[in-house]
Amino acid sequence: MAWSLVISVLSFTFVVYLLHYSHYLLTVRNGLDGLLEHLWSWILIPVFSATSYVCYDFYRRNVTPNHTIRTSIDHYIAISSLSWVWLRLKDNAETSYGKEYQFGEIKDREEYVRRHPLTRISHYEPYIQKMLETKECENILTHKKPIQFAVTSGTSGKSSVLPMTGEQRLAFFTHGIAVVYNSLLQSLPENKCIQKSLKLFYTPRWRESAGGLPIGPNSSSPTNSKALLSIYSTPKPGFEVLTEPEALYIHLLFGLKDKYLGMVEANFASIVLIAFQALEMQYKSLIEDIELGRINPDLKISDETRNELNKLLSPDKNRANELRDAFKGGAAGLVKRVWPTCHLILAADTGVFTLPASILMETYCKGIPMYSPLYAASEGLLGVNIWPEDKPSRYMLVPGYMFFEFIPVQHCDEDQPQTLFLDQVELGKEYELVITNAGGLYRYRFGDVVKIAGFHHQCPIIEFMYRQGQFLNVRGEKTSEKTFYNALMKAVSNWEGLKLTDYCCSESLLISEEGEKKEYAPFYHVFLEFDSTDGDAMLTKEQKNQIDETLCDLSYVYGSFRKKGSIQK
Repeated sequence: MAWSLVISVLSFTFVVYLLHYSHYLLTVRNGLDGLLEHLWSWILIPVFSATSYVCYDFYRRNVTPNHTIRTSIDHYIAISSLSWVWLRLKDNAETSYGKEYQFGEIKDREEYVRRHPLTRISHYEPYIQKMLETKECENILTHKKPIQFAVTSGTSGKSSVLPMTGEQRLAFFTHGIAVVYNSLLQSLPENKCIQKSLKLFYTPRWRESAGGLPIGPNSSSPTNSKALLSIYSTPKPGFEVLTEPEALYIHLLFGLKDKYLGMVEANFASIVLIAFQALEMQYKSLIEDIELGRINPDLKISDETRNELNKLLSPDKNRANELRDAFKGGAAGLVKRVWPTCHLILAADTGVFTLPASILMETYCKGIPMYSPLYAASEGLLGVNIWPEDKPSRYMLVPGYMFFEFIPVQHCDEDQPQTLFLDQVELGKEYELVITNAGGLYRYRFGDVVKIAGFHHQCPIIEFMYRQGQFLNVRGEKTSEKTFYNALMKAVSNWEGLKLTDYCCSESLLISEEGEKKEYAPFYHVFLEFDSTDGDAMLTKEQKNQIDETLCDLSYVYGSFRKKGSIQK
């Protein structure tokens, strides 16, 4: 289109003028004013240089007459994002991995697919292990040094450790948070109010690599959200409590104290459900603490933390009476009675979190919208939901941040199936996602299966369908069927006179219990059938504990949640 050539020429002319003017400022004008004008001109030079190049590149691609200005720009952005992978490979050509796979010789996406195999986590373990064991861990998978090693939840029963760069963390905010926040305010403008949020997240127990880099989850936590802690109802000393039952009590106490909360947030809908189940069980104690202006003396926290928190509390009989009235109405609509100005529940509600999300919407959170803003994993940001009010939640992929490939779902069992690119997928079909990210994962199969639900200006919109394999997942731990089976068989092998003939394991959310609840933390129901030489078989307490202990040994994430009290046995 001619307009792009005109803009390109004008931008280039302005760059030439700025270069000449900048030289004039240095040779003729002195003082602060001359220096500031010189700096300003050098800010504008790269901006207009880039504009000139992009417009000329746009012009030379011969846009067809059936395109409008808007559709041609959308098309240009879509195909330009596909060159991201070549730039990434070029950056990493001199790394150990880049030299091994000859990144310097790869010129386009087709050659990349021909030269580099599809990979799984086992492909990277030797490289990552080397990074964990050395102080100089750059130039192995990427030319940049990681800022963290992210621990995955593990879809095969074994947690993996993935390098994460500063670029990935920055992109999470620039390509993710900033985008969805703008969409949220446009769709639900009541969230513009400056109100605190009840954020349900917990401080992880970090480890360190040989080079001193942190090893732990890269999901939202108090550790990596320090600049935002002031917007949450929980005070900073509360985030120092490392055991989850006690930390949750503190979250709920200070959340209840603030009548004007605007939002309840958590990574997953299941975390919100667990919190409100705990609230329903412990509200009498929590209200008493608010009335008396103190932390329950039976709560197992350090004296130092208790003293810091007690300083922030004062007796509030009026709020205590309001809360007692709110709880008289039962579970349905409880959140709106406790916090009349609460506008939103912010949590992931797809996949295994669909069930807890639906329970919340039918009970505690009735009448309040739920928004699942991001599609993300330990590997990084994958998509953004820019339609807060639509259900089921859909996500627009972020091609400028990752390079995506797609395996038709019928070929998922193949080791090296042929893949499709962003511009080749079809509406309504299901695919296994393959990613190349900034952290050093190339053509990586991480197991997510998605459906193409539409397109937004050429970019695919997806619905998350499932993760390959079957899992137990009451707390985000994703215990695979194979891992549970191995743990069970290892435990049963020590039981004399019992032969296991069948078994079933279910999440506690799926089975209703009779009588009053004594615990709010979720757990697994395990049903076992034996061929016993002694007639009716009854397991001892020690035998039951063996299943739990063995599962802790085989699954790091499950064991971590058990130690924190997030999952009971």
